Amino acid sequence: MADDRPVPLDEYPVHQVPLSMKHVATGDRNAYDRCIFHVFDHDGRALLILGLGVYPNVGVIDAYATLRTGDTLHAVRASDALGDDRMRLAVGPLRIEVQEPLRRFRLTCDDAISYDLTWTAGFPALWEPHHAQRRGGRLTLEGRRFVQAGGVSGVIRAGGEEFRVEPGGWTGTRDRSWGVRPLPGEEGGRLAEENPAEGFHWIWCPVRFEDRFLMVVTQEDADGYRTLNDATLVRPGGPDRQLGWPRTEITYRSGTRHPERAVVHLGDAREPRELEAEILTSSPLAIGAGYPPADDWQHGTWQGRSWTDRRTYDMTVPHPRAAYGVTDHSARFRLDGRTGHGIFEHGSFGRHDPSGFTGFDSVAP
Repeated sequence: MADDRPVPLDEYPVHQVPLSMKHVATGDRNAYDRCIFHVFDHDGRALLILGLGVYPNVGVIDAYATLRTGDTLHAVRASDALGDDRMRLAVGPLRIEVQEPLRRFRLTCDDAISYDLTWTAGFPALWEPHHAQRRGGRLTLEGRRFVQAGGVSGVIRAGGEEFRVEPGGWTGTRDRSWGVRPLPGEEGGRLAEENPAEGFHWIWCPVRFEDRFLMVVTQEDADGYRTLNDATLVRPGGPDRQLGWPRTEITYRSGTRHPERAVVHLGDAREPRELEAEILTSSPLAIGAGYPPADDWQHGTWQGRSWTDRRTYDMTVPHPRAAYGVTDHSARFRLDGRTGHGIFEHGSFGRHDPSGFTGFDSVAP
């Protein structure tokens, strides 16, 4: 049968298990393999987020791009049946071209959002800690991820606006991950009933400075128990340096959990350091980008062949679901007298004792 024939990647000595490269080693329907890019200016005028993912065990490939400018969020999403050519990173009008692995990429879209960008790494890619989550006794998420920062050049257009992207005034970050994470339609039943989610607190923060790159990531349960923790400083030509147990103080907008600024305490008692973050603009991933709990489209869901969708969102009106998902904030950072730019990705919902949040309806005073 055609499904049993080799695919082009099988010609290369890259196999990890005795299967065709067409197949992943797990039969879990939630298997995924995807990337996300951030492109943003240093004044908070524009934040472009784009990504592409494949979901081998449900036969789906999809991609998206969102652009936040002022009070408007533009979105283009596309989905299709997953084919055999895994090196073709294209869905509908959205395309990612790997021009030099771990170094240079061309990002293009010609639709309601139009862009043609060259993303160039400024620092080596950095592994993040192995990420695993369980619900009760069941493994629900297990992923491997690396992160990188660099410069971007090209042009972005949407809604009658045009942005000339130049490395001196713009920054790019990217995230590459694969493994297993929940897709829509995941069964609930007794497992969900006996192990209800009480709270979740997440910070993912890649920061690019002129001569160094800093990555901070933490995840905490409702009681503050930390299940993911890392703070690593990368300097070209030098060894990576771990900066201890990051502790973050976030100033939220009154009546919300929307961060306006933050201080991340790094290092140890002998050499304390403070990373200051000032939020520039924000893009909730549940609005347009397909992350939970989006109600108009989510990653890995079958939309039929050659599906493309365009949306424009008014960000001055309430979007209740955004409060229960992760938001990416472009931000200006300061550390050791240096100014840098990066992403302050944050999600806090449910109870979080260290922040004083008592439940899902609890907000900052």
